[in-house]
Amino acid sequence: MDWKHHISTSPDVCHGKPCIRGTRIMVSVVVDNIADGMSVEDIITNYPPLTADDVRAALHYAATLVREEEILPLLEYAEA
Repeated sequence: MDWKHHISTSPDVCHGKPCIRGTRIMVSVVVDNIADGMSVEDIITNYPPLTADDVRAALHYAATLVREEEILPLLEYAEA
């Protein structure tokens, strides 16, 4: 899947955070919902503008970030 067809950023939308194209639904919201155990169908029900491909694109985008970027532990978690 080419997530670039589903994800966009604009400084004028959600402070430049990556969103599902044509919406103000941030990729982080979709990924957080998946992490909380929501199914793709539940997410689509709660966010009607989304499609299953949009949800998969958000996960592909997140996977690309993790694969391509160096992730540093957050200070509060590193001290625990």
